[in-house]
This record gives sequence, C-alpha cells and structure tokens, in this order.
Amino acid sequence: MIFITWWELVRTKLELWWIKLVKLTPNLFLAFIVLIIFFFLARVIRKSMYRLTIRMSGKPSVSGLFSTVTSTVIVLVGIFIALDILQLDKAVSSLLAGAGIIGLALGFAFQDLTANFISGIYIAFRRPFDVGNTVETNGYIGNIENIQLRSTTMRTFQGLHLMIPNRDIFQKPMINHSLSIDRRVELDFSLALGTDVDKAVQTSKKAIEELSYLCKEKPVEVYFTGWQDNALRMSVWFWINNQQPPGFMVARHDAIINISKAFAVNDIRMDVPLSLQESRTIFQKKNGG
Repeated sequence: MIFITWWELVRTKLELWWIKLVKLTPNLFLAFIVLIIFFFLARVIRKSMYRLTIRMSGKPSVSGLFSTVTSTVIVLVGIFIALDILQLDKAVSSLLAGAGIIGLALGFAFQDLTANFISGIYIAFRRPFDVGNTVETNGYIGNIENIQLRSTTMRTFQGLHLMIPNRDIFQKPMINHSLSIDRRVELDFSLALGTDVDKAVQTSKKAIEELSYLCKEKPVEVYFTGWQDNALRMSVWFWINNQQPPGFMVARHDAIINISKAFAVNDIRMDVPLSLQESRTIFQKKNGG
C-alpha cells in the first residue's frame, strides 16, 4: 500500500514535468536557434574586431585581447537571452549577481594587474613611444626593446634589461628623446676670475662651430650665469640633429674636447675645484714635478 502511494506521487510529478517539457518545446527550439546565431555572430565579430584593432594598435596581443573580450560578451548575451526565453528569470538574476560579486572581488584582488593592463592598452593605441625609441622615465633612460600589455622592457645604456610596469610609465612623467628632431646640448664651465670674457666667448663659439654636424640655422649661444667659489660660471649652448649621428653623447664629448683645446691654445684658464688642485699638487710632488 505504501509502495503504491509512493509510485502515484512519483508518477504525478513526472507527468507534470512532461507536460511542462512539452509546453517548453517551442521555447527550447527557439533558445537553441538563438545560441547558434550568437555563437556564429561572435566568431564573425571576433575576426572583424581583430583586423580593426591590429590596424590601430599594431600589437597582436592587444588585438587578441579585444577580440576575445568582445566575442565572450556576445556569447554571454546570447546565453542570457536563451535563458530568458526558457523562462529561467531567477537563473539569469542569480548568474548576473554572481558575476557582479566575482568581478568586484577580482577587481580588488588584482587591481595592480588590471591597472597595468589598462595602461598597456593605452600605450598600444596612443603610442607615446615605440620599439627602438630612447625614453627617460621613472629615473631610468634607455632604448625600448619590447612593449607588452603588463610591462615594457627597456635596455639601459649600461646594457641592463629593465622591466617597468606600464602603470608607472602611464602615471609618471616621461621624456621620449627620439621624438625631438633637434636637441640642444648644454655645457657648463667655470672660468678663473680675471679672464678676458670677450675672448672666452669668441673662442668658445669658434671651437663649437668647427663641429660639422651642428644645426646651422641655430647659432651657438654663450651666457655667463654668475659667480661661484671665486669663479665665473659660463654656459655654452648649441643644437644638433637628434635623429642623425653622431648623437647627444658624442656631440657633447666632441664639444668639450674642442673647447678645452681652444682654451689651452688661447691661454684661457678654467677654474678647477680646490680639492682637485690639491690632488694634482700632491701627485706632482710625488713624481718630482
């Protein structure tokens, strides 16, 4: 008797489920069609998005990220529409609430990583610098070797590979030396008091003008900037083409050599710090000078 009662309850429940399934058959068919359409649409848009972003950014990693995110969003939209067609409103609400909570938790847990990714995407699209550029940022200077979504690899002038998080590059000042066509080289000297200033100016200009790679349209400039430790401070400015050889370091090196030789020939004495003078005196005494 108990078995018969139990079987009747189970059969009644199964009949109700069967009736609901029959009623939902058109909805199941429509939901299946919707999923197929959205999956096909996601594939088409993913390819189109990849081609579009690769033209704008030139970075396969950025294009792959954008195309994957876009296709995933489209598939999720299709799933939610299919669930709504199947009258599973509570399931849709639960999924959205769960996704929101998970997204919030992941956002807090990986906020640094997320910030680096967003900064990497900005760098890829705006291109404030490119591979091969000489960049100065975060207290470092060197040539850019690789730009990724999370970090940028720089090779310093000391030959070291440095990985800088993209967020630090995005948030802090940066100098891209490669973008400037012309660059000014500045040299600071200290002349001994009593030096013929007119002679020093003419000698400095003539020494710099002997360099073959100067920007001819911008003249050499010489300024006296003040006095310090019984010396007259002087600055020499000249311009070079920043995007052609020999480069900033070589130009400054050549200019210092030319001015030093010219001053020696014309008996123009540069002021040397007292500590260095003392060192030279001690060295000369030891060697019988």
